[in-house]
Amino acid sequence: MTKLSVNINKIATIRNARGGNTPNLVQVAIDCQRFGAQGITIHPRPDERHITLRDVYNLKEVVYTEFNIEGYPDERFMKIIRDIRPTQATLVPDPPHVLTSNTGWDVIQNEHFLKEIIADLKEMGVRTTLFLNPDLKQLEKVKNVGADRIELYTGLYAENYRENKEKAIIKYHEVSQEAQKFEIGINAGHDLSLENLTYFIQKIPQIDEVSIGHALISDALYLGLENTIQRYLYEIEKGQQIEFK
Repeated sequence: MTKLSVNINKIATIRNARGGNTPNLVQVAIDCQRFGAQGITIHPRPDERHITLRDVYNLKEVVYTEFNIEGYPDERFMKIIRDIRPTQATLVPDPPHVLTSNTGWDVIQNEHFLKEIIADLKEMGVRTTLFLNPDLKQLEKVKNVGADRIELYTGLYAENYRENKEKAIIKYHEVSQEAQKFEIGINAGHDLSLENLTYFIQKIPQIDEVSIGHALISDALYLGLENTIQRYLYEIEKGQQIEFK
């Protein structure tokens, strides 16, 4: 069963807009898990535009499902991982000034760098995931650097879903099939939503985890957080049931 990890960056963004502690990020993380989420994802950027360093350490005390920390693997990020020891560290290639993670690693160009970083993470006992575009050439190098999983950047899929969903999924399906041959786990994230999630899972049921934040938190404004999480879990389950019929 594909797991749902809720990215709570946007909750921190709302809180930071006014200062104080409303909404309470820690309580939201607790509630997301209580409502059925199987993981919590955060991306503590250096400028603390949403998740702060203090948040990371506070969340460590309450996340009892899978804790996934995303970030560029600089010295600051590695210290966080060393201190927190989350279930998973998802490595993204974007520098601090980028608004959101919108492309995957060039593993070919960064092979030596990533190999050293991943070796350090494995010594810490942390599962390591590389943010990756649906590119077979890049996937071939993932095994060399030692990553446990890839997280497929699904922004391109979401952009093209309405126009031609069959075409939009092709590269993702191809990369997922190859990843299985290499015994590399598969996550997915970026712009997955209630509209496009079921089809994605239907075509790639071997996805281990989807990390969803912006769309889920936006939906929660209308549907409520508990109902929204249940809706996303339902879409995941529906996609897998369709595939296995």
